[in-house]
Amino acid sequence: MSLAIAILNYNGADLLKRFLPSVLAHSGTASIYVIDNGSTDTSKAVLAADFPSVSYIALDQNFGYAEGYNRGIAQIDEDLICLLNSDVQVTPQWIEPMVALFDEQPEVAIAQPKIKDLNNPDYFEYAGAAGGYLDLMGLPYCRGRVGKTCERDNGQYNDTVRVSWASGACFFVRKAVFTALGGFDASFFMHFEEIDLCLRAQGAGHQVWAVGNSEVLHFGAASLAAENPRKLYFNIRNSLLTYTKNLALLPLLWLYVARAAFDTTLILYFMVQGKFDHAHAIMHAYRGFIAQSGSAFKARKYPINPLRLQSVLLRF
Repeated sequence: MSLAIAILNYNGADLLKRFLPSVLAHSGTASIYVIDNGSTDTSKAVLAADFPSVSYIALDQNFGYAEGYNRGIAQIDEDLICLLNSDVQVTPQWIEPMVALFDEQPEVAIAQPKIKDLNNPDYFEYAGAAGGYLDLMGLPYCRGRVGKTCERDNGQYNDTVRVSWASGACFFVRKAVFTALGGFDASFFMHFEEIDLCLRAQGAGHQVWAVGNSEVLHFGAASLAAENPRKLYFNIRNSLLTYTKNLALLPLLWLYVARAAFDTTLILYFMVQGKFDHAHAIMHAYRGFIAQSGSAFKARKYPINPLRLQSVLLRF
C-alpha cells in the first residue's frame, strides 16, 4: 500500500522549517507533499532550499482547510493519505501501526494516532487526543479530553478502537474512500469538516478508528486561536450543517431543540461578559446555517445516530 503525507500550508514558512524535519526523518518511504493555499510568504523558497525532496502543490488562493485539501489530494495518487497539520511533530515508528491497521482491516477507512501536546508532552492535546465521539448534544469530545480538560497520558488509551471521528490535525484516509465521498464539504472552509467526513464514511459502511500505539505531538492553535470569534462561528455553523446531513431524524430534531437552547444561553453569557463579538458570531453562525440548510438536507444519504448518552456539559 503506497502512502502519502499531505501537509496543508498557508503562510507557514516558519512552521515548515520547524516541523518538516521530523516528518522527513520518521516517515520511511512515504511520499511527502505540501499543498500550498496561495501563500504570500517564503514558503515556496523554504521548501526549494531546505526540503527539495518534498513535492510542492501550489493553489492559487487560500481555499481553507476543506477545499484546500480537496484540490491537493486530487493531485496525489497514493492509496493511503495522511492529512497532517503543519504544526505537528511526528515520532519514530508512528507510521507502521497506522499502515498495518489499513492493511489488516479493509473496512477501516479513516484512523488517527494519539495526539499529544507538544508544549506538555505528558498530556493529550485538545485537537483529537485519542479519538473522538459526540455527546447527546452533538458536542465533540475525545478519549483523553473533555471540554478543555486534557488528561495525562498514562497508557490508558494505548488500545486500538473504533471511534466516531478522527482529528483533522492528523488522520489517515484511503484515497478511494475520500474520493468516493466527494472529499470534505468545501462550504465548511475550516472546522468540523473532519467530523462530517467521518460520519459520512460511517453512513456509507466504513469504519473510523484510533490507534493507540502511534503518536504525534501537536503544537496547536496555529490557524485560529481557540477563543477567536471566527472559530466560534465556523464551529457552530458547521456542526449544525454536519448534524443536518448525517443524523437520523429523531436525534436530529432533539439536537435542534437542545442546541438552540444551549447556544441562546451562550449568547446571553457572552453579552453579560461584554464579549459582543462572540455573541454576534453565534447569531451569524445560525444565519449561515439557515442559508445553507436546504443544501444540507439534500445531502442526506445515509443518516446514522452517532450520539452517546454522556454529556460534556456535566463532565461525566
